[in-house]
Amino acid sequence: MSPLAALHEEIIACARCPRLVTWREGVAATKRRAFRDDVYWARPLPGFGDPNGRLLIVGLAPAAHGGNRTGRIFTGDSSGDFLMAALHRAGFANQPTSRSRDDGLELRDAFITAAVRCAPPANKPTPDEIRTCRAFLARETALLPNTRVVLALGRIAFDAIFDLWREQSLTASRPAFAHGLVLTLPPPWPTLVASYHPSRQNTQTGRLTPAMLDQVLARVRERLTD
Repeated sequence: MSPLAALHEEIIACARCPRLVTWREGVAATKRRAFRDDVYWARPLPGFGDPNGRLLIVGLAPAAHGGNRTGRIFTGDSSGDFLMAALHRAGFANQPTSRSRDDGLELRDAFITAAVRCAPPANKPTPDEIRTCRAFLARETALLPNTRVVLALGRIAFDAIFDLWREQSLTASRPAFAHGLVLTLPPPWPTLVASYHPSRQNTQTGRLTPAMLDQVLARVRERLTD
């Protein structure tokens, strides 16, 4: 077993945050009517994609009836389809949808992970839960040797990756989160790019449109070809 696979097994078995354990398992027990015949994953989620990829995408956490149901982050909900459609248009995914773990989706030159590995109530993890998961984020990112650009989806992901880098000796000041921000850092740190999260709340209100996410991914491509 590779070090990354071993870490992912450890992540899946984690039960360090009692509130999150109770919530993720409760959601799986009650289910949503549309998914009443599904067997929910109801465990923490590791990242997925190309471990040799140059783009690392960091999200917030699994959705209660998305990743918490399907067993893969950004899978089985509208956020996943919105993100994957954009990644497909940009050449980072082989298909524009993300429905299940066996749907044939392959990421190209990209890896997706999250600041928090369990679905949190109201999509709001506590600061302690984010700190607890940071150890997994640190170990996982250390096993992705070719990362040149990190795309943070939302403020929580942006803060989580920046806080991790500050722990790892980055001395730069953290800028205010802003959609489209591109932060160039000195080696060995990757470039940090920020986007609004592709949550239903953001995409249905027009706060984040497909064109806006396409523009962000175009900036990512520019940084990868520099």
